[in-house]
Amino acid sequence: MAHSKSRATDGKITYPPGVKEISDKISKEEMVRRLKMVVKTFMDMDQDSEEEKELYLNLALHLASDFFLKHPDKDVRLLVACCLADIFRIYAPEAPYTSPDKLKDIFMFITRQLKGLEDTKSAQFNRYFYLLENIAWVKSYNICFELEDSNEIFTQLYRTLFQVINNGHNQKVHMHMVDLMSSIICEGDTVSQELLDTVLVNLVPAHKNLNKQAYDLAKALLKRTAQAIEPYITNFFNQVLMLGKTSVSDLSEHVFDLILELYNIDSHLLLSVLPQLEFKLKSNDNDERLQVVKLLAKMFGAKDSELAVQNKPLWQCYLGRFNDIHVPIRLECVKFASHCLMNHPDLAKDLTEYLKVRSHDPEEAIRHDVIVSIVTAAKKDLSLVNDHLLNFVRERTLDKRWRVRKEAMMGLAQIYKKYSLQGEAGKEATKQISWIKDKLLHIYYQNSIDDRLLVERIFAQYMVPHNLETAERMKCLYYLYATLDLNAVKALNEMWKCQNMLRHHVKDLLDLVKQPKSEACSKAVFSKVMVITRNLPDPGKAQDFVKKLAQVLEEDEKIRKQLETLVSPACSCKQAEGCVREITKKLGSPKQPSNPFLEMVKFLLERIAPVHIDTESISALIKQVNKSIDGTADDEDEGVPTEQAIRAGLELLKVLSFTHPVSFHSAETFESLLGCLKMEDEKVAEAALQIFKNTGSKMEESFPHIKSVLLPVLQHKAKKGPPRQAKYAIHCIHAMFSNRDTQFAQIFEPLHKSLDPANPDQLITPLTTLGHLAMLAPEQFAAPLKSLVANFIVKDLLMNDRLPGKKTTKLWVPDDEVSLETLAKIQGIKLMVRWLLGVKNNLSKSGNSTLRMLTAILNSDGDLTEQGKMGKPEMSRLRLAAGCAVLRLAQEPCYHEIITLEQYQLCALVINDECYQVRQAFAQKLHKGLCRLRLPLEYLAIFALCAKDPMKERRAHARQCLVKNINIRREYLKQHASVSDKLLSLLPEYVVPYTIHLLVHDPDYVKVQDIEQLKDIKESLWFVLEILMAKNENNSHAFIRKMVENIKQTKDGQAPNDPKINEKLYTVCDVAMNIIISKSTTYSLESPKDPVLPARYFTQPDKNFSNTKNYLPPEMKSFFTPGKPKAANVLGAVNKPLSTAGKQLQTKLSRMETISNASSNSNPSSPAAVKEGWTAQRWITDGDKPRGRKRGGVSSQDEDSGQDPKPKRGRKKAANTSAGDGEDQWAEETHIDDISMETEDEQNSPPKKGRRGRPPKTATPKEETPSKGRRGRKKAAPPPEEEADEEEEEEDRDSENMEAKPKGGRQAKTPRRSQQSSRVETTEAADESVESTPQKRRGRPPKAAQQPAKKNVRGGRSRAAASKENESADEMETSQQSVEDEEEAEEEQQEEDEAESTTPKVRRKTGRRDRR
Repeated sequence: MAHSKSRATDGKITYPPGVKEISDKISKEEMVRRLKMVVKTFMDMDQDSEEEKELYLNLALHLASDFFLKHPDKDVRLLVACCLADIFRIYAPEAPYTSPDKLKDIFMFITRQLKGLEDTKSAQFNRYFYLLENIAWVKSYNICFELEDSNEIFTQLYRTLFQVINNGHNQKVHMHMVDLMSSIICEGDTVSQELLDTVLVNLVPAHKNLNKQAYDLAKALLKRTAQAIEPYITNFFNQVLMLGKTSVSDLSEHVFDLILELYNIDSHLLLSVLPQLEFKLKSNDNDERLQVVKLLAKMFGAKDSELAVQNKPLWQCYLGRFNDIHVPIRLECVKFASHCLMNHPDLAKDLTEYLKVRSHDPEEAIRHDVIVSIVTAAKKDLSLVNDHLLNFVRERTLDKRWRVRKEAMMGLAQIYKKYSLQGEAGKEATKQISWIKDKLLHIYYQNSIDDRLLVERIFAQYMVPHNLETAERMKCLYYLYATLDLNAVKALNEMWKCQNMLRHHVKDLLDLVKQPKSEACSKAVFSKVMVITRNLPDPGKAQDFVKKLAQVLEEDEKIRKQLETLVSPACSCKQAEGCVREITKKLGSPKQPSNPFLEMVKFLLERIAPVHIDTESISALIKQVNKSIDGTADDEDEGVPTEQAIRAGLELLKVLSFTHPVSFHSAETFESLLGCLKMEDEKVAEAALQIFKNTGSKMEESFPHIKSVLLPVLQHKAKKGPPRQAKYAIHCIHAMFSNRDTQFAQIFEPLHKSLDPANPDQLITPLTTLGHLAMLAPEQFAAPLKSLVANFIVKDLLMNDRLPGKKTTKLWVPDDEVSLETLAKIQGIKLMVRWLLGVKNNLSKSGNSTLRMLTAILNSDGDLTEQGKMGKPEMSRLRLAAGCAVLRLAQEPCYHEIITLEQYQLCALVINDECYQVRQAFAQKLHKGLCRLRLPLEYLAIFALCAKDPMKERRAHARQCLVKNINIRREYLKQHASVSDKLLSLLPEYVVPYTIHLLVHDPDYVKVQDIEQLKDIKESLWFVLEILMAKNENNSHAFIRKMVENIKQTKDGQAPNDPKINEKLYTVCDVAMNIIISKSTTYSLESPKDPVLPARYFTQPDKNFSNTKNYLPPEMKSFFTPGKPKAANVLGAVNKPLSTAGKQLQTKLSRMETISNASSNSNPSSPAAVKEGWTAQRWITDGDKPRGRKRGGVSSQDEDSGQDPKPKRGRKKAANTSAGDGEDQWAEETHIDDISMETEDEQNSPPKKGRRGRPPKTATPKEETPSKGRRGRKKAAPPPEEEADEEEEEEDRDSENMEAKPKGGRQAKTPRRSQQSSRVETTEAADESVESTPQKRRGRPPKAAQQPAKKNVRGGRSRAAASKENESADEMETSQQSVEDEEEAEEEQQEEDEAESTTPKVRRKTGRRDRR
C-alpha cells in the first residue's frame, strides 16, 4: 500500500487501456466517450483487485476534482458520479478521499445526480438507476457519519429522493431508496430534527395529496426503521405537546395529523406519545382539545384500530369529551360515533350512554348529528345499533326543532323501508323495528303542519311506496293497516280525511275561479284561499302563493283543466302522476332554479294527488280481502292472523269509502261486500254495512241487481241483527233508497208491536232500530213514537226493575256481564234522546219531561225505582247513559234553553262520579261535543271539577281537553272575525263566570269560610285559570279580573235572595281575584272591553251596591303564591288530532248562544230567561226537586286508622320531592309494567294537602264495610286492572351530565332537567281489583286515609319541577288519548253507542302519596 501511495503522489494518472487523457482540451463528445470506457472499467473491477486499485488511484482522485464535479454537461456529471460510486465500492471500507470537505463535495455531487431519476423515460435512466443501486448496495453514505456536515448531506439526500420518487418508478427503485435511507437511520448515532422533518413532512395531508409516492416511500421507511426512529419521534412530540416548544420544527402545527399518520403506519411509533394525548384532552384550550378529539376520533374509528382495547384509559378519557362544555367538541364526538358503530360494534355499549345524553343536548346541531350517526350505522347494518340507540331516534321525532324532528323521522322511514318493506335482514330485523310504522304515524297528532306533511310524504314514499304496481301496493297497504296499533290506524284515517278535505277545498276554489267576477265571488275566493293556506307550511308566505295560484288558474285554462282532473273523484293514480308532472312543468322556469311558488304548489299537489287509491286499487284491495276470506292469502307469512287481516281489511275499506266513495262503484266490489254481510264476524258485517252507506248513493240507478239482493238483507239486519248492525242497516236504507218511507214503515210496524218488557233479550235490537228510525223519520212516526216513549219506555221499561241485579261490590263490569234489562234501559234512554233530536222542537214539552226523567236517574244514583234490586255496575251504566243523554240534548239549542241550572249542575257532577269508567266516558263525550262547538260554553266549566279527581290520567286528560277546546275557540275567532258579536258563546275567557257559578253550587262547598273547602275551590279555579292565563292575549288578564269584579257586584241568578249562596259567590270571586293577582303582573291594566255576564246565572248589577268587602278568611292569603302561569302544553289529540287540517269547524253558533246581561256599567232591556219548572205531563211522580244520592259507606279501614272519615279536599304536599322531578308530560315511552305515580299539573301551586276523593289505598274490597256518610259526592273506586298500552315520550332539552369547564378546569353542575326522565314510580298491590263497597259521596272521589307507614313516596311535583315544565312549553309532545274512529258523516249517529259497544280500557295509575 505504501507503494501505491507513492505512485499516487507521483501525480501521473493511469487511464484504462484505450482511454486517452481526459481534460478540458477535448470536446464534450470525446470526453463522454472516454468516460464511458472508464465507467466500464470501474464496473468490472471488484474489491479484491489490489493492483488495479493501486493503478487507478490517481484517476479516482482526478475524477473527484472540481473540473468534473462542476462540469456543465449533465452526461459528464452522470458518468463521473457512476465512476465515483464504483470507486467507493472498490476501495471500501477505506475511501481514497481523505479530506472531509472533498467527501462532502463528492456526496453532495452524487446526491444532485440522483435527481436524474425523476425522468423515467430518459435515455440515461438506467445509468441513474445503476448509480442509486450502487450507493444503496454499498451503503456509501455511511462514510459521512464521521463528517461534521453529515446532517446536511443526509437531509439533502432525503429531500432529493422524496422529490424524485414518482409513479413511473418500479418496485426496485422504491426498494433501493428505502435501503439507502434506512441504513442512514439504523446505523447512525442520531437522527436530527431536520432529517426527521424531511421524512415526516411527506405525511402531512397537503404533501401527501401532492405526491402519493413520496408518502408511500416515507411510510415504508418508517416501517423499516420503527425501532430506531421511535425515540426521536417521541422526543419531537414531547417537545411540542408537553413543553410547547413549537419552534423546534416547522411541522409543529401539523402535529396531530402526523400522530394519526404514524399510528396508521405503525402504532409502536407512538407508544410513548399516546399518554401525552390523554393530558391534551384535558387542556384548558378549547381549540387544542378540539384538535385532539378530531385526531382520536379518526384513530379510534379506523376500521382495524384496536386502540380502544389497547389503551382503555385514553378511550375513557375520550368518551368524557362527549360531555365537553365546548359545542364543536361535542359535535365532533357525535360525528365520530357512526364510524365507531360501523367499524367497532363491540364499542356500541360504551357509546350508548353518552349518545343518550347528547340526544338531549341543548344544541340543535348536536341532537341532529346524533340522529345522523345512529341512522347511518343502522342503514349499513341494523345489527350495529341496539334498541336503545334506535330509541334515541324515536325520542327525537318529538324534538322542539323541526330540523331534528325531520332528520329523525326520515331516518326511521329509511330504516323501515330497507328492513321491513324490502326485508333485507330477515324476519328478526323486521320484528325489531316493527314499532317504527306506528311511531311515524303517531306524529300526525302534532299541531305543526310541517310534521303532518312529512308524515304524508313518508307514507307515500317509504311505508306504502306509490310507485309499486297496484296489486303489490294494495297488498302492502293491507298488511300495514292490519299490523298498525289503534292510534296509528286513527292517525292514518285522519290523514286520508285531511287530504280528502283539502281536495274538496281545491275543487271549490276551481269552481269559484270559473264564475264571473264579482265582489261576492272575490270574497269567496279569498276565504277559500285562506282555508287552503292553513293546510300548507308557513301559512304567512303560502297565502301570497295560493293567491297567485288562484290568479294562474283564472288565466291558464290548461293548468285549470289538469287540476280539475287531479281533484276529480274518478282520477286514477296514473292520471294523477301525469297531472302533477304537467302542472309543475308548466309552472316551473329553467331560468329560476329556486322557485318558492313552485315549491308551494308541489306541496299542495302532493297532498291532494290520489297516488294510492283509485277504482283499480279498491278492486285489488277487495281481491286481497277475498283471498284472506278464502284462505289463499299468505297472512301467516306476513305475521297477521287471518281473522285480524279480514277485519282490518274491512275497516280499511270502510275508511276509504268515506274519502274515496266513487272508487267503490263497481259491481265486483259491491258483490264482494254482499258476501261480507253474510259472514259470522259481526265487525266485518258492520264494516260492510258502513261501506254500503258511504258508497251506495247511486246504487238504485247504477246497480239495480245489487239493490234487489241487498234490501232484504238490510231489512233482516234492522229487525233481528246485532244492535250496531241494525243501526247501520237503517242508515243504509236512508242513504240508498228513494222509497225509504215505505221501507221504514215495513220495519217500524212489526218491531213496535213486538216489544215486550218481560223479554229484555228481545228488546235491544228493536229499541236501537226504533231509535234511529225516530231520529231519521220523526214526522212519519210522530204519534206512535210519543205513545211508545210515554207508555212503554218510561212506564214499562225504566220505571220497573223486573229482575234483581247481581250483587257485587264492583262499580263496573265488562259489557258481556251487564244484565240484558240494563242494556234495554240504556237503549230506551237513547231512543228518547234520538226521538227528541229528530223532532228538534219542544212544542209538546216532551223535552222537559225527558230531562226530569234523566235528572231523576242521576239523583237516584241510577236506581230510578229505589227498590234496591239493581247492582252497582248497572247503576253506573245508567248514570253514564243519563249524563251523556243530557249532553246530547244540550247540543240542540231548543233543548239547551230548557235545561235548568239545577239539571246542568247535576249533570256536571257525573264527571266526579264514584266509578272511574263513568268519569272517563262522560269526559270523552263532553270533550267531543265541546270540540265541535256544539255544546254551549258553560259546559267547558265542568272540567274544573276534574281538579279533584284522584287519578292522575283523568286530571291530565281534563287538562288536555281544556287546552284543546280553548285553542279551538281562539283559532275559530281568529279565522272568523265576523262572529265577534257571538263572543259570549265563543271567547274562552267567558268560561270563568260559569266556573265560578258551578263551584258556588258545588254540593261539597258547605261551609263558606272553611279553609279546606276553599282550598278545593282555589284548586278548581286554578285548573281553568292556569290555561286561560298562560298567554296574555289582548290583555286578557285584565279582562278576567274585570269580569270577576263585575260578578261581585251582582247576585246569584239561581238564588238571588239566599244570603248564604251570595256569600259563597263573593267568596269564590275573592279566591279567583287572589289567583289572578298572584299569577299576573298585568291584571291591573285597563280591560280591553267591558265583560258581559250571562243573565241566567247572575242578576243585573245594582248601581247602588258597591261590594268591596273581602270575604276570605285571613289564613287563606298564604295559599296564593306569586308566579307566572306555565304555558299550556298542547298535548296530542284527546279524541282527535288537535287541529284537523282543512276541517271546517261548526258554524251553527245558534246552538251556543247564551242570553247575556250587560256589564256593571250598562242596563240592558232584555229580561232574563225564565226557568223551566217541573210542569207539564209528569212521567216522574216522586219528588219536586233534585234529590241527593243515597248515602254510601266508608271503609272500616278509615275508622281504624284514626283518620277523620270525612274526606278532605285538596292536594297533598309532596314529601322529599326533588326540584328535578320529571315533567308531567303525556309522552310515549313508558314501560307497561311501571305504574305511574301522581304528579301535580300546576306550577307554583299552593301547599298541597289530601286530595278530595282519594280512594283508600290500604283497604281491600273484602275488608270494607258500609258506614254512614254525609250526602254529597261519591268516593271513587280504583280503575280496573287492565291497562291500555300507553307509551310515554320524555322530551329533554337540556344536556345531561354536561361538563361545564371554565378555564380553571372545574365542571359545572349537571342540569336538573336531565334527571327528569328517571322517574321514581310506586305500585299498588298487584291484586287490587276494581271492586269497591258502597261509597259515600255523589260523584266526586274523595281521598283515602293512608297508613302512616307508607312514607317517602313521591307525590306531586315540586314547584321547581313545575317551573321546569314552564320552560318546555314549546316542546313537542304526543298524547296517548286516541282519536275517534268515526266518519264525520255518521259521528252524530254513532256517538250514543260508543259507551255500550266497548268497555273503556283505562290505565291504572294510582300512586301513593305520603301524608305530611
